[in-house]
Amino acid sequence: MSIHSSMRAGHEQGFMSGYLETLALVERLHRLLLDVIKDEFERVGILDINAVQALLLFNIGDNEVTAGELKTRGYYQGSNVSYNLKKLVETGYMHHQRCEIDRRAVRVRLTEKGRGIRGIVNELFERHARGLIEREVIGFEGLEDITMSLRRVERYWTDQIRYIY
Repeated sequence: MSIHSSMRAGHEQGFMSGYLETLALVERLHRLLLDVIKDEFERVGILDINAVQALLLFNIGDNEVTAGELKTRGYYQGSNVSYNLKKLVETGYMHHQRCEIDRRAVRVRLTEKGRGIRGIVNELFERHARGLIEREVIGFEGLEDITMSLRRVERYWTDQIRYIY
């Protein structure tokens, strides 16, 4: 094996190790985000909604969408969207109605109670953003670099999925 081959193999092995570490970090960060949201709701005494549902309400915001659009627009990444929508309607956080054009489709939007939850999550995120800046954890440029890198990975993975089909 030439010196170039062994250097390339070492570089690829190092990249693979870094890639796996990044994947694990993204997964841990998502779980940690849900824990942070859960803790905030426990702190303010709201116990009838879970973190996934609160994040879903936050992401929907002022939009009115169909259940199918939740995933395509990136509002919801879980596999049990029907369950969470049903719970949010039952608990009064979300309103639903059949679409007039396609009666099979159901359109959903936040109720006043749902907008209150969205506001709590928004305040939490604003508080964290200020804390990150004030404590110099990360600046705008660093955050922009992370976001651009993650978007490139997202595009690559999306292309891989499309390539399969």
